[in-house]
Formats: sequence, C-alpha cells, structure tokens
Amino acid sequence: MTNASRQIPDTRNLLDKIWDVHAVRELPSGQTQLFIGLHLIHEVTSPQAFAMLREMDLPVRFPERTLATVDHIIPTLSQQRPLADDLAEKMMSAIEKNCAEHGIRLLDPASGRQGIVHVIGPELGLTQPGMTIACGDSHTSTHGAFGAVAFGIGTSQVRDVLATQCLALSKPRVRRIDVSGKLAPGVYAKDVILSIIRRLGVKGGVGYAYEYGGPAIDAMSIEERLTVCNMSIEGGARCGYANPDETTVDYLRDRAFAPQGEAFDRAVRWWKSIASRPDARYDDRVELDGDAIAPSVSWGINPGQNIGVDERLPRPADAPAEERASLEEAYRYMSLKPGDPIAGTPIDVAFIGSCTNGRISDLREAARVARAGRVAPGVKALVVPGSQAVAREAESEGLHEVFLAAGFEWRLAGCSMCLAMNPDKLVDREICASSSNRNFKGRQGSPTGRTLLMSPAMVAAAAIAGRVVDVRGLL
Repeated sequence: MTNASRQIPDTRNLLDKIWDVHAVRELPSGQTQLFIGLHLIHEVTSPQAFAMLREMDLPVRFPERTLATVDHIIPTLSQQRPLADDLAEKMMSAIEKNCAEHGIRLLDPASGRQGIVHVIGPELGLTQPGMTIACGDSHTSTHGAFGAVAFGIGTSQVRDVLATQCLALSKPRVRRIDVSGKLAPGVYAKDVILSIIRRLGVKGGVGYAYEYGGPAIDAMSIEERLTVCNMSIEGGARCGYANPDETTVDYLRDRAFAPQGEAFDRAVRWWKSIASRPDARYDDRVELDGDAIAPSVSWGINPGQNIGVDERLPRPADAPAEERASLEEAYRYMSLKPGDPIAGTPIDVAFIGSCTNGRISDLREAARVARAGRVAPGVKALVVPGSQAVAREAESEGLHEVFLAAGFEWRLAGCSMCLAMNPDKLVDREICASSSNRNFKGRQGSPTGRTLLMSPAMVAAAAIAGRVVDVRGLL
C-alpha cells in the first residue's frame, strides 16, 4: 500500500471540526478569528452595542445572520404598550428602532413568534448542527444540543459580531461526559445536569467545552438535551454540546428556517459527518451512572450545591477544606441546617419556566403532576411558557386549563422570574422552588430571596405539597 492510498484516521471531535470550518485566521494573540454563523440578540445587551456602532459609523455587516427577540424585560401579565415599566419600554423601543434601522428581523409579541431567545432559535429551526452561534446571554450554550458550538458573549463582542460577523476566541479544550445506563421514572434532564455540576463543580469546566454522550444522553429528546446543554455554563464550561443524530434530524425536519427538500437531505449528510467518531480525541473523559441519579434539589447559593431529594444536607466538616467557607456562607444565607433532609423544606413560590425548562415537554411533565392536586395555601405558583409557540401548543392540549384548575397562574411568554428583570420577583426572604438555572443570592429579584433549583415536575410537586417532596411519589 502506498502512502498516497493510506487513509489517515480523522480523530477530531465535533468542536474541532466546526472550529476548523469557521476559522478565518490565527491572530497574533494566538486566538482564532472565528466566523459566527448565527447571531441572536435581545433587548438587554444589544442597545449599547448598537450605540457603539453609531459612534464608529459602522453598519451591521450581515443583518440576515442576526435575529432579535424580546424576553428579559417583557412582562408576563400584560404586554400592552407602552409597558408599565419606563426602562422596559425604553429597551423595547430601542431594539425596535435598531432592528428597523439595520434591517434585522425582530420577533416581537406582535409577530406571534416571540419568546426566550434560547427557546425560539431551536423551535424555528434557526439552530442547526455545525453552526457557530453567539448571543449576549450566558445560556447560549443551550444551542449545543443540536451539535453546534454556541457561547455567550459580552456587549463589546455583540458589537464585534454586528460589525464583522467574527469574534476573536481561544479554542477550549474538550471534556467528554458520558452518562451511562437509563434514567428512572421521575428523573429528568435537569437532574442529570445538576448531578454533573455537583460532581465536577461550578468551576470544573473552566477552559473546557463539554461534549455530552452515552446511553442516557443518546436516549434523550432534543428538548431534554437543550436542558443539559443550557446549564453547561453553570459548570464553568465555555459551551456544551451533544452530537447530531437521527433525533436531531427528526426535530429539524420541516422547521420554518431549516433547509427544505433536497437542501435538507444535503444538510443531513453534512450534519452527520461532523459528529465525533468513537475514536475521537478528548482532553479529558468523565462517566456518570445514569441509573444512580435521583431527583435533585439545589439547597445553597450556587448550582453545584445540590443533593438528591432523598439525601440530607452536607456537613461542612465532611467537605474538602477549600469548600467549607462557601458551604457555611450558603447555610447562613439559606437558613438551613447541615444534616437536615432537603425534603420537607417549605416554599413560598413555585416557578415553572425559563430557557432551561420552559418548553412544551417541560409543561407536559409538570401538568402530569398538577393533575394530582391543588397548589398549597399560601404558595404563589407561576407557569410561564418559553415562547408564544409553546403557549399555543400547550393551550391546544389543554395544559393551561390543568394548571389553572390546580391553582397555578398561566402567564405570557418571557424570562419571568428566572432573573427577575421584569415584574416577576421574589419578595423579602421568600423561598422559591424554581425550574430555572441559577440560585445565586438575589437572582430572583429580592436581595434576600432564596432559590431551590429542580425539575419542572419537582416544582409542580412542591407547589402542591407546599414543601419540597419527591415527585416519584406523585407520578
């Protein structure tokens, strides 16, 4: 056999392949000038970027590669204009003006396609395998569920993408995370990612991209993979992704912005070619036993501080020395005690929604639980669809009637109480069972409010019981 006829095996992983395709050049800094295939913007981080463009007298380079929506500040009770909050109305007006001036498509409430940016990208077929995707929002890693390299960026980088369609980036290392086995009933994608963060830590992914795989991930729907990839950033990773497969193809088929006809067939061949092969190289590998994962609940002030619903709160004395101060701070803030069970912790508010868990499959699972009873007295419970399309589908299935009958509030699409840049906020020391992604101090609108992260089904169970309970007892 001649050297020319020998085939050199391609051991590149998916990130390597996408990076190579989108690399424009290597910069003197050692970074890569990377072309961005899809740029998503919203009303909070874009006004300053457009102002910078005006100061520099620069146009938007490829307006057709940018899509805008409104999600962070949009109210979920009434979206009648002008918005009641003056700052929110100014941000709405700014994105309307900027998009009109630069020829950028804006999906506002009147479009019927408005929603959280990381919900509408996938549901419209804008998010596709092999893409580089950027957005001025940390949870852009969500889009990696399709086999894309997607990351959050700062306002100055939003400006750079608008002006050049490129970013200067350092290529991350890749850690392969395999989840073996099969998830038990009542265990969801949210529990998987919380378990990963608990094991690897909130800083464990610094400098890495996470590639998720293994039987439990392969068996997930796209919406479940979106949940896992969404919280990669909570583990410190630059981005997270799953490899494209038939589940990916089936999801994208006939989506509004996906290729159609023969173009779709060509795209599928490309999508499958970029998936990491079994002999792909990684900088690190980790395996979790999916059979052992239980419904999880965060108890502290970062997402890594979580335990199974049937566990007791950890004792600082049993933790590594470098973690004890953080644990003690968490106990002081949360007013919880080491050694106590997390089950039985009373709640004041229940929130189902966010870019992590505001999709139709999330609402279906929560509604299964809501049919079992009514919201406990004294608990305020909100269900906020991730997009107008999710709301329409849920209403066509009668899910909103299930929630209303059980005592939940049914709201309009938006980010809502996930980050509380809108009227949906905790008050004082309220404690919230939340399907969102962050439990930082003050995250949900009150500087002293407390957040317990869990799956939508677990949130619904807590709303009915008035306290943290194991959803497996209700399913």
